[in-house]
Amino acid sequence: MDTLDDKFYRAKITKRADFASDLWMIRVDPGGPFTFKPGQYATLGVQTPEKRSERAYSIASSPLESEVEFFFELVPQGELTPKLYQLQVGDDVLMRKASKGLFTLDQKSGRTNHFLVSTVTGVAPFVSYVRTLYRGWKEGTFKGEQKLFLLNGASRSWEFGYTDELCKFAEEVPWFKYVPTVSRPWEDEKWKGEMGRVDDVMRKYSDLWGLDGTNAVAYLCGHPDMIENGKSILKRIGFTKQHLKEEVYWIPAKEAATT
Repeated sequence: MDTLDDKFYRAKITKRADFASDLWMIRVDPGGPFTFKPGQYATLGVQTPEKRSERAYSIASSPLESEVEFFFELVPQGELTPKLYQLQVGDDVLMRKASKGLFTLDQKSGRTNHFLVSTVTGVAPFVSYVRTLYRGWKEGTFKGEQKLFLLNGASRSWEFGYTDELCKFAEEVPWFKYVPTVSRPWEDEKWKGEMGRVDDVMRKYSDLWGLDGTNAVAYLCGHPDMIENGKSILKRIGFTKQHLKEEVYWIPAKEAATT
């Protein structure tokens, strides 16, 4: 019979940063080899005397980093995030030894434009894409032949988590464009950037960037309502299922599911 240690690492939390009262990130040292591709997810768990709770979470770090990073949203009535929310630096979290997921950067279709659309924690796999390509760019193994265009939506600017890092990348490299958009600007009076729900500004930026169903692959990650709306918008500009990828973060269970 398998023991817990056969399937799980007891990953140690090495860093935690809180972006808002219900949004935070952690970095963990898995404590053993953990391989993944940018865009894949890891399964985290917490064992209590009653039961083990597990959920899949997209990985924000690059496979080229020594630690693994996650971006969480607290679901107050959820089974797992309230338990994860209690964990601090030095604590352990269960982490399955194998990564999973098909939400990886499509480099086989021949299309070199990638239209990335996310809500809040749905930006995590895209952060992994960008960090990985940026490392390749600095080392000379990536020449900029793949171009990434990221629309990142949140209600208020402090919910982005990674916007400073992503803005810095966008300023530095020619192959990455980044636009964060806030849907509740009246609650965020200092915000001077794009405004509106991310699905409301998708058509504006697909036109601005020259992205359509003939020349790009689209990726939708985050809230299921955004994904359904986004798919309809993309289909109207010619995106077919073949060139449209999605990763749904179910509310409230937060189970990541790839279709």
